[in-house]
Formats: sequence, C-alpha cells, structure tokens
Amino acid sequence: MSRNLKDKVAVILGGTGGIGIATARQFAEAGARVVLVGRSDLEATRRVVESLPGDGHSAAIVTITESGTLTALADDVRARYGRADILVNAAGFTKAVRHGDLDALTDELIDEIMKVNWRGQFAAIRAFRALLDESGAGLVVNVGSIAGTTGNGSNVAYCAAKAGLDVMALSLGRALAPRIRVVNVSPGVVDTQFVPGRGDDFTEKAASTTPLRRIGEPDDIASAIVACATTLTFSTGTTIVVDGGRRLN
Repeated sequence: MSRNLKDKVAVILGGTGGIGIATARQFAEAGARVVLVGRSDLEATRRVVESLPGDGHSAAIVTITESGTLTALADDVRARYGRADILVNAAGFTKAVRHGDLDALTDELIDEIMKVNWRGQFAAIRAFRALLDESGAGLVVNVGSIAGTTGNGSNVAYCAAKAGLDVMALSLGRALAPRIRVVNVSPGVVDTQFVPGRGDDFTEKAASTTPLRRIGEPDDIASAIVACATTLTFSTGTTIVVDGGRRLN
C-alpha cells in the first residue's frame, strides 16, 4: 500500500471550502496532480492552486446543479490529463433551520439542499465514471456528515441528503466495483464557515460535548479522504466517521 500518488489525478469539487483546500494540499503533498474545482470565483480558485506543492495542478469552475458543466469538466480533464483517478465530492450547502419549525423549511430550500448535497454528487460521479473506470483503480470519496445517521444537523432536509449519500455509497460501491471504489467520509462539527450563523458559542459548546473535547479541523477530514486513496484500498461501499466521537452523545 503506497502513500505515493505520483502520476495520479485527483479532482476535488468544493475545492475552495475549508475541507477542499486541506484535501488538495494533502493530495499534492502525496504527489498527485490536483484539479481544484470551485463554484464561481476562478481567480480565487487559481490562487489556491498556486499555493499547492508540486506541479501539474489546475483550477476550474462548475455549477454542481447543472450537469452539463460537470460533463464539460470531465471532458476538459480528459483533454488535459488523459485520466482521472480520484473524484472528491466536497461541495455542499445548508442553512440552519430548527427541526421543529416545519414552515421555515420551504419547498424551495428542500429542493436546493437536495440538488446541491445529493443530486450534484451523483451527477459528478456519472460524468467522471468513464475516466475513473479507465483508471482501473478509480476512487470516489463523498464528504457526508454524521447528520445522516444521527438525524441531528442544520436542518431536516440536510440530514436526509446526507443519509442519501450513505445509501449512494452502498449502491454504487456495489454497482461500480471492481474498477471504481466509493467511500464516504463523514465528519461531525468542523472548524469552517460551512453553516451560516454559527458562532464561537456553538463551537465551544460542540467541543465541550464531544468525547475528544474538540471539534474537527479541515486537516482531520482531509487526512481521512487521502487515506481512502493510500492505505484503505480494500474499502468500498462504506462510510468512515471522523467526528471525535460526537455521534456517541
């Protein structure tokens, strides 16, 4: 089992978020060429790419809810690199809504959460399937959440979408084997700005009520993602929890 990913190409969707940036850096440090994919700001995405160690990296922009942009991205990766070995689905969106406030969870918000947090991941896998299959040892890593199993997250729809990712890993882990593995990495609370409106008081409470007495750092999640490509090479169709024991509460 080699930790050297030289000549491998890793495509990271949601690449400009905290987890995406940490994952890109760790993959680059392991020797992979990284295609960092942002949502709207190409210049900001390029600045992250320029900070990565090694060479051969590139920046791109897609709209994850528009499948055509994902297909175009796969075509561009094929034209530039001739291969894609790893696809990381780290893109996501949520909004804090109390679970008991059913009226606040509107149809429009539900649809947007499902499109960004489930349909987009599936569409990305669909777009990159041929390249990953040609690799012969393709890997998909979806960034999920313990909300998918605890039912305790930013809102009910977000919990449902993340539960759907867990099921997706089961289904596609079976359907795409043996040439493509599908693994979910499931964080708890992570020190990013992912959930709007969560401040230091939430972070402090979350840390104090987590068995390991801290919340996750982006590098904690990135390390698990990279491990799926380097050391956990006999795993597929499963979810790896990286939450400091928070789901135990």
